[in-house]
Amino acid sequence: MKLWSALLLLAASMFLVPPVLADDAVVARVNGVEIKQSDLDFAASEVGPRLGTVRPDDRKRILMQFVIENELMAGAGEKEKLDEADTFAKREAYHRRRALRDAYFDKNVTGGVSEAEAKKVFEENIAKVKPEQEIKARHILVDTEDQAKAIKAELDGGADFAKLASEKSKDKNAEGGDLGFFTRGQMLKPFEDAAFALDVGQISDPVKTSFGWHIIQVEEKRDQELPTFEDVKDPIMSQLVVRKAQTVVNDLRSNADIEIVDPEIKRSMEDAAMRGEAPPLPDEEFNEDH
Repeated sequence: MKLWSALLLLAASMFLVPPVLADDAVVARVNGVEIKQSDLDFAASEVGPRLGTVRPDDRKRILMQFVIENELMAGAGEKEKLDEADTFAKREAYHRRRALRDAYFDKNVTGGVSEAEAKKVFEENIAKVKPEQEIKARHILVDTEDQAKAIKAELDGGADFAKLASEKSKDKNAEGGDLGFFTRGQMLKPFEDAAFALDVGQISDPVKTSFGWHIIQVEEKRDQELPTFEDVKDPIMSQLVVRKAQTVVNDLRSNADIEIVDPEIKRSMEDAAMRGEAPPLPDEEFNEDH
């Protein structure tokens, strides 16, 4: 599962921009100004990457709030005639270039990645993943080894594990000692080693950890289910967008005539190149600025 965890973490900060719907419905009005679905879509391309793993319903609400606040401030700016300021034309020209950049990104980067590519990545990687074993266990935690031995003797004599756990265990967060399912790496090593060495139904001898002395009973063992393609499709698509962006930007840079006129910036970039520091990856640029 670690392979898939790494994949999900890599892609977590990306957000695939939804297409602008042909039926550009009105979704809200602010002081009489219509807010359309396309406004939400464009907002998603701007701030969506910062929303990470926010639930879809919450994402829509956040995007709507962003667009409403944008319209409120834009309207206030018009009232103050800020669009007549000397710098406004330059600001407008900059944002026009940004809009062209975003349109190019959507067409040639996001639009250049297919679900078929994502499925191929999934099939190549799922074949390498070995299902990880997880166990379901209960435990009874006490302060001393003598207490643990006495409890073990009661259990060997037929006492009910869950009942004894409720009565005698220090761990009151685990009802009846129930720890649920866990995999290796989630528990302290002495506890983990003892638990995974047990057969189903078997009860351990006293096990010492930094919390005290444990008696452990394993109730079930199973292999974790591997993710389906639908489980990881969006993160894989996002990773492919990152790779596509890197290729597209590198191609554009290699064919461009770039001259850094400012001597201080030029020196800084040359120093960074000598240290082997690469320019920001396209996904970093997208996340910070898009």
